[in-house]
Amino acid sequence: MPAADEQQLISEAKNGSREAFRCLVERHMKQAYTIAYGFVNDHHGAEEIAQDAFVRIYESLASFRGDAAFSTWLYRIVTNLSLNRVSQMKRRREERLDGKHEDMIGDTAASLSEDLDVAGHIERALHDLPTLQRAVVMLRHMNGLSTREVSNILHCSEGTVKTHLFRGLEKMRQKLQFLRAGEI
Repeated sequence: MPAADEQQLISEAKNGSREAFRCLVERHMKQAYTIAYGFVNDHHGAEEIAQDAFVRIYESLASFRGDAAFSTWLYRIVTNLSLNRVSQMKRRREERLDGKHEDMIGDTAASLSEDLDVAGHIERALHDLPTLQRAVVMLRHMNGLSTREVSNILHCSEGTVKTHLFRGLEKMRQKLQFLRAGEI
């Protein structure tokens, strides 16, 4: 989409045009959902995060200065909401599993024996990464953002992004080595 067209929609939305804001939502909803889903691995949760992100954007659109692209601003909001949701989910899981390690071992063994397709293995390897590494891999490789855009979204240096990207991809390579040997 041309940058001038995007800027026009932003300007109209700032001036109260619901139609312009609706166009922005339609243009970016799929990408917002995709980013959120990559974090939470849940369709309902990803929809909620994407919707919450657009509510926040609507409420603070007047303060958008345009220093970064609209998409970068949106990705930052979606990423922050997703990281918050992941933290909440992790806390809840830890509370539920507190003292139930035997059940966890059985559940892990059962989940490993399910779904032997390559995409499932890749998705599991991605979700096994620490949160920041997963965020960097998803934003950089799955969403095609530049290192600079990822660093802006995550509020860290480009060097930090490169480090987390390297470590995350290396961990995924190690977990997925068996795929090269044709063991699936």
